[in-house]
Amino acid sequence: MSLTNFELCPCGRTQVTPGKSAKAVALPYAGCCGRYLDHWGDASAPDAESLMRSRYTAFVLERADYLQATWHPSTRPAALDFEPGTKWLGLAVRRHRPTGEDRAEVEFVARYRVGGRAVRLHETSRFVREGGRWFYVDGDIRG
Repeated sequence: MSLTNFELCPCGRTQVTPGKSAKAVALPYAGCCGRYLDHWGDASAPDAESLMRSRYTAFVLERADYLQATWHPSTRPAALDFEPGTKWLGLAVRRHRPTGEDRAEVEFVARYRVGGRAVRLHETSRFVREGGRWFYVDGDIRG
């Protein structure tokens, strides 16, 4: 799967439009996660929440290269496999908080369907910044 620069980003990030009738508008892929996924060498996510959102988008697009590159070497798996037929349904970021100068946590709920079964993944993920780049370290699945 691939996205054009004008399609809405799967991560669901919005931006409030200025003016009297301010409203949240969904961001296009190119102006959101696409700038990190498609230009990893030149543009890295500025914070843990942006990295987490871009990693969700990478799962939607089955971009193992990006997921591996943004996974901390101390916990990175040797390979990634994607469940055939997975349909990602949405992402909700519940909380983003720094836990130190170069550490942060992001709590989120990702919803998807596989084999006709709905799945709700609720996780608190840990991130670390090294060399100016954020990396996913690990997470705790919540029930």
